[in-house]
Amino acid sequence: MTMPETEEKAWAQYSHMGQRGLLAAGKVQLRVISALMIREALTRYGHENLGFFWIMGEPLVLTVGVMLMWSMTGNSHSGELGLVPFVLTGYTMLTLWRHCVQKSVHAMRANIGLLFHRNVRFLDILIARAALESLGGLAAFFVAYLPLTLLDVFEPMHDPLLLIGAWFFMTWYAFGFGVILAGVTELSEAAERFVAPIMYISIPVTGAFYMVSWLPETAQKLVTWSVLVHMFEMFRAGLFGPKLMAQWDLSYMLLNCIFVTAIGLPLIRKAQQHVRMG
Repeated sequence: MTMPETEEKAWAQYSHMGQRGLLAAGKVQLRVISALMIREALTRYGHENLGFFWIMGEPLVLTVGVMLMWSMTGNSHSGELGLVPFVLTGYTMLTLWRHCVQKSVHAMRANIGLLFHRNVRFLDILIARAALESLGGLAAFFVAYLPLTLLDVFEPMHDPLLLIGAWFFMTWYAFGFGVILAGVTELSEAAERFVAPIMYISIPVTGAFYMVSWLPETAQKLVTWSVLVHMFEMFRAGLFGPKLMAQWDLSYMLLNCIFVTAIGLPLIRKAQQHVRMG
């Protein structure tokens, strides 16, 4: 066997071993994240009574309560979609956004003891929390959607993949934004005081209470700068289909998700050193 053939065979073997090692490491991290999700759910909701059901029960109770309130007050614009479907889509997405972000604050400090385990990192803890909120919120949506569809309150879903895609982007963006806040609040005690005001200020630019097409042209140009509006519009487009004029841009959502993640990851590494030294 010639020297080039020997080197090529050795390189192929090395690459194969590297791929196997990467796959094994990925499986380990998936198990770690799954275990952290179970631990978080048990810590938050406990073993007794409804337990895990509160993962989806908590957002569902909030959404149903708001739906009842809106049903009593009425709404002039939502008639084309139906009041109950409009409220359900708005509040499930809004709950996901708020919970994912708020659960990230001081998540590192509260779970520093978990770093005793070699394979657990702060990023795993934040991913587990975001995944738990996302799965619970999506389950709550479908628990409400399915019986309402059987009762003819909802029409059959137009495009499930579009709806799930919007939910994925909202989860990703909320996770990335939450990572930024997790890092900043660990580095600065004063930063925590601004989290609640930021979440309240963000509500008008989420799109939870309106469709872009309902607004004047000038207002439409302003609100479409908010990436959250695109996610709400995409979610409703997946549910209602062509009966409404949804306005969303996939590339804009993707770029924003990448942007917040790219800012958050270095912040997490810096905050991790700060927490350990503290």
